[in-house]
Amino acid sequence: MEISPRQLLDRIAARTVPTILDVRSGWEYRRGRVPGAIHVPFWTLNTRVSEIPGSADDPIVVYCGYGPRAWMAGAVLHRHGFRHVMYLAGHMHGWRQAGLPEDR
Repeated sequence: MEISPRQLLDRIAARTVPTILDVRSGWEYRRGRVPGAIHVPFWTLNTRVSEIPGSADDPIVVYCGYGPRAWMAGAVLHRHGFRHVMYLAGHMHGWRQAGLPEDR
């Protein structure tokens, strides 16, 4: 399942946002991220899944730069019982192409 950048921004504005998980490198994360995103690099997620707020029943939006790392992270989340994993359509590349705001 995907959520568009605009839909996610609307949910952020309405304060009905799911957990947003950025699985890119630390360098990429520091250069700009979706507002409110938490950072857990995809290669560390298996051992850091307990750092994700909420429960496995809560929705979570995962993104990386273009998609592959997010899909790997989604597989890890599913193995840990997360049932409502969504992916940001276009990932960070799509967010930036849409000209949407970023946290730094």
